[in-house]
Amino acid sequence: MTSTLPAVTTAKVPAQRQPAPDVRSTGRTGPPKRLRTSRPDLLLCGALLVAILVVQGWNIADYPTLSDDEGTYLAQAWAVQQGKGLAHYTYWYDHPPLGWIQIAVLTWIPSLVSPDSMTVGSMRVMMLVVGALSAVLVYVLGRRLSLPRWAAGLGMALFGLSPLSVVLQREIFLDNLAVMWTLLAFALAASPSRHLWHHFGAGVAAATAVLTKETMLVVLPALLLTMWRHGHRDTRKFALTGAITACAMIGLAYPLFALLKGELLPGSGHVSLWDGLRYQMTRPGSGFVLDRGSGSYGVLQSWLYYDRVLIVGGLAGALLLLATWRWSVTARALAGPSLAVAILAVVALRPNGYLPAMYVIQAVPFLALVLAGGTASVAHGVLRRRRAQSEHRYVTGGRYALAGILALAAGAYVVPQWYDGDRTAVTADANAPYRAASTWLTTEVDDPKDTRVLVDDALWLDLVHAGYRPGLGVIWFYKADLDPAVTKTMPHGWKDLDYVVASPTVRRDAVDLPNVRAAIEHSTPVAVFGTGADRIEIRRIRTGGAVGGER
Repeated sequence: MTSTLPAVTTAKVPAQRQPAPDVRSTGRTGPPKRLRTSRPDLLLCGALLVAILVVQGWNIADYPTLSDDEGTYLAQAWAVQQGKGLAHYTYWYDHPPLGWIQIAVLTWIPSLVSPDSMTVGSMRVMMLVVGALSAVLVYVLGRRLSLPRWAAGLGMALFGLSPLSVVLQREIFLDNLAVMWTLLAFALAASPSRHLWHHFGAGVAAATAVLTKETMLVVLPALLLTMWRHGHRDTRKFALTGAITACAMIGLAYPLFALLKGELLPGSGHVSLWDGLRYQMTRPGSGFVLDRGSGSYGVLQSWLYYDRVLIVGGLAGALLLLATWRWSVTARALAGPSLAVAILAVVALRPNGYLPAMYVIQAVPFLALVLAGGTASVAHGVLRRRRAQSEHRYVTGGRYALAGILALAAGAYVVPQWYDGDRTAVTADANAPYRAASTWLTTEVDDPKDTRVLVDDALWLDLVHAGYRPGLGVIWFYKADLDPAVTKTMPHGWKDLDYVVASPTVRRDAVDLPNVRAAIEHSTPVAVFGTGADRIEIRRIRTGGAVGGER
């Protein structure tokens, strides 16, 4: 790797001619040309990877609570596997399909071995593969961005062991896949070999990230900055042009797909990419993130509940590094991740933007790298080599004592919070109500094939495996109001349904869905699992079509 830091020679020269270490250095000793040949790097990265896999994998099916988004992506992956199209209902260009196509590939072998295990809880295991690859890429990127070995390990630990990461990286979200591809793009852009194909590969990986989750588009300027800084002066412009071209050409495959299907622009009787984009751009906002009464503020508080240090410390570190970019070697080395954090923060601070809970997943690796880099810079400032022979021993001892105090204080604040959060993740059972509801609908309904039930997508595949008709027998509750292919099979609206499974998601969104709201209002609970706001009610429609009998 060609470092941006001045090299400090180790050759033996006369003492009076020995060059002094650069006072701007982060204390990094150059990493090996190839990390895979460095035994210390492999041992540290391997040990951290084992710890991350244990913490993230333990109790993965039971915590956190299953989400409707997870069920949607897995059901769409199931549709791809079964050759039923790009989605289990009408594909309406809500997201590019590459994300759940990757999920279909990851779950392909498990679905062949045990088709009934193709449910949200059990299929979360495949996210361990994604999380492991992403964690290793964080370490590799940290080393390529001038972090010392211990700081790159700290960044990897922050990324993989933070309670915020443990909760969100377990879930089947497109954001987790997109982050993996984005980290690969950054690692290739910062490659020490600086081969042209590395930059072309970075462009391909970036395009894959955007086609996995389109919101990764906002991070591309940070990737270009990293690529520019690490490119060879003689070929930098050519490499950058090639990377942009590769990214654009692959990205254009999505609108080309819509064009070839005749669904690029709105028209009668079909969905369109334009309508999908318009919906994403004009969907109701969740309010300003700093407004205490807004939904966005609630999302922010949920992030801070799991890990305040990573978010606040990472944001502060990014702002500091950007402010000192001109005269700090550390700031220049971490310019790409710092810019990524700043861009994502600005997008989150839109006055009335939509802020989903999984949005922070995109920022976590960059927050971890920036926080680790800032820690390395502070540590070197305290533990730097003596700049003058006249420095007394007590001064050196004082610096080491200060470093120890700072480390102990940070550990005393962070470790207990992490311990509590991670202990909850590996011990709590948040999905017992979902499992109980699935069991009831599987065992207590006489004829699933002739029963129509509204559910959220977290339960959709469970009931498909139990014998309910996919799409029209077990119905994703949104489709009862929003998909003409479903509503035309319900000429009497809610009266053509037999059951509605009122999970927290269904009860929350029923306000804007007339058929779902009416189904809940005209139904009676026959089984309730859980308590309070998290309960799941199985409700039988009082006036309906052919009602499946109860045993």
